[in-house]
Amino acid sequence: MKKTKIAFVGVGDISHTYLPNLTKKFDEIEVIGVCDLIRERAEWAVREFGIPKLYNDMYELFADPEVDIVLNITRPDEHYEVTKAALLAGKHVYSEKPLAATLEKGAELVELAKEKGLYLGGAPDTFLGGAIQTARKLIDAGEIGEIVSAAGFMKCRGHETWHPDPEFYYKRGGGPMMDMGPYYVTAFVNLLGSAVRVTSMTRNTYPERVITSKPKYGQVIHPTVPTHVAGLIEFESGAIATLLTSFDIYPMGSNNFIEIYGSKGAMIVPDPNNFGSPVKILRPSGEWEEIEPTFDYTWNARGVGLCDMAKAIETGRTPRAGYELTYHALEVMTALTTAGDLGRHIDIASRYNRTAPMVAGIPEGKLD
Repeated sequence: MKKTKIAFVGVGDISHTYLPNLTKKFDEIEVIGVCDLIRERAEWAVREFGIPKLYNDMYELFADPEVDIVLNITRPDEHYEVTKAALLAGKHVYSEKPLAATLEKGAELVELAKEKGLYLGGAPDTFLGGAIQTARKLIDAGEIGEIVSAAGFMKCRGHETWHPDPEFYYKRGGGPMMDMGPYYVTAFVNLLGSAVRVTSMTRNTYPERVITSKPKYGQVIHPTVPTHVAGLIEFESGAIATLLTSFDIYPMGSNNFIEIYGSKGAMIVPDPNNFGSPVKILRPSGEWEEIEPTFDYTWNARGVGLCDMAKAIETGRTPRAGYELTYHALEVMTALTTAGDLGRHIDIASRYNRTAPMVAGIPEGKLD
């Protein structure tokens, strides 16, 4: 069996999940190389995971004819430059979220991928996990009736208390909407369909934030993006969702979940940053029913979206985490971030047609 060959640009924190998953969990791909601006990180990956190639830089990686897909897990504001260079070199690209730091740059990448006939997509792929796929099946089957509304909540007090290098979370491409919003927006559009209009209010509560994690303890961050975004999303179906993303508040009680409100009941969808927990349905009788995931990938399966792209390239189908999804999510998130400043609604120009759901019963590590 011919395996799709993958190479990493970037070996930061998130690679500690991607590397073991892609080298040990998925049978139809092969990680053949890595590079990182901090060479020691790439050397560690080569040594720890038996990866055959260590590139001096990303351009050497792009020039390797063996590489089929470039995995771009650089910082958010670097996604555009790396992805563009990879596409120009004729490589398919799967990128960490978001697709780009601005909508204009995201649109440029989409047009370039189309022009070159290349696949482009990216994270998050948590919506391919057992929890959200089970929720989708229940919603599509009419278990809670016509969807009226939804709500998503991502609340925390910021990343400077735990992340070793938190500054980029408060710069262009960061903030709670661009950092954590992708999980919620991607889940919403996969459950409810395409978004058509948004509005919001935003604020930057703390103009100075002190890092209390090591190794940068005591350094001060001055955020340049909103750190609290409260928005509304209208969907093509008529459903309206509330989405709160914040780095400014201490969470109380239940946190980081999605609620779906239907004409025949309601549903709690687990944290969309994770892959698998039970879905809960509230019936008109007032009784709650807990439903275990009926699909696979209930563990931290980051990389399943990339493997789905590899299978899509092989079979000629649309990838489930392709640019149709990542660009639509980027448009929704950038509109939510700016709507508060403009003081008006913003129409969403792109449309997202949901791809086929995951297929249950296929051995994990393989895609349909």
